[in-house]
Amino acid sequence: MMKNQLRCSIGILIHNEAENIGKLLKALLNQKLEKVEIAEIIVISSDSTDGSDDIVKRYSGINPIVKLITEKERRGKSAAINTFLKEAKEDLILISSGDVIPEEITIEKMIEPFIDSSIGMTGAHPIPVNKTDSFVGYWVHLQWQLHHLIALQSPKLGEMVAFRNIMTSIPEDSAVDEASIEAIITENGFKLFYVPEAIVYNKGPESIMDFIKQRRRIAAGHLWLKRRNSYHVSTNQPQLLLSVLWDEIKRNPWKLHFVILIVILEIWSRFLGWYDLTILKKNPFKWDIINSTKKVN
Repeated sequence: MMKNQLRCSIGILIHNEAENIGKLLKALLNQKLEKVEIAEIIVISSDSTDGSDDIVKRYSGINPIVKLITEKERRGKSAAINTFLKEAKEDLILISSGDVIPEEITIEKMIEPFIDSSIGMTGAHPIPVNKTDSFVGYWVHLQWQLHHLIALQSPKLGEMVAFRNIMTSIPEDSAVDEASIEAIITENGFKLFYVPEAIVYNKGPESIMDFIKQRRRIAAGHLWLKRRNSYHVSTNQPQLLLSVLWDEIKRNPWKLHFVILIVILEIWSRFLGWYDLTILKKNPFKWDIINSTKKVN
């Protein structure tokens, strides 16, 4: 091991991820690493009942850096992150949901920027595996393409993120854990850094109702974070969002009718998120699982 190697602790937060957790662990254990060392992979399994824990135990038996911590109660992803933070030993932290797959150079690309002491958090480049031959498939790909284009200008980090281990916890009632970590990192004077080469594959919803359900929850979470921490994620900056959306229309003018419908559904989803948080006083930090997003390949 090189003396100047960057060591990191990886936390994976799961609830019933038997479809993907084995593939994710295999991908992490087969990463191409030069300047980075994965010191530990800690899986926090919250009330999983589908055999996920048995899969993690098999990998733990193969490689001792894989560890399993089970929680009898599912309290939400942010609470699971706090459980991981209590156990993580390294100064650099990477967290991932259980329903993504990284490319073999992704961890190296995400951790390497921390050589710069001003960088406090990095984010991967999510690419959906959904087919594009349907309206919902196009919606999924457009969402993540807009996310990518916005993050290139003003980092918005999600799906898989890495950060300096400067916090003991994040708010457990946050429905947008990565954005909450962004807020803490920037409040402490560090920079956010988007890494477009650090690709992770994910799966978007397969129905309009599931997509609205997901976007509604995220909208409520971002509004909650804005009110609590006065923190605005870059994807909620109208001028920047409209700019990249207009570029999409110019590239694909024949998709204009799709784009118009997507904008209407996004506005509706954000209204529902506002309604949940403001009128119903409902904070969806422990959200219902969307099963169609769980099988990445």
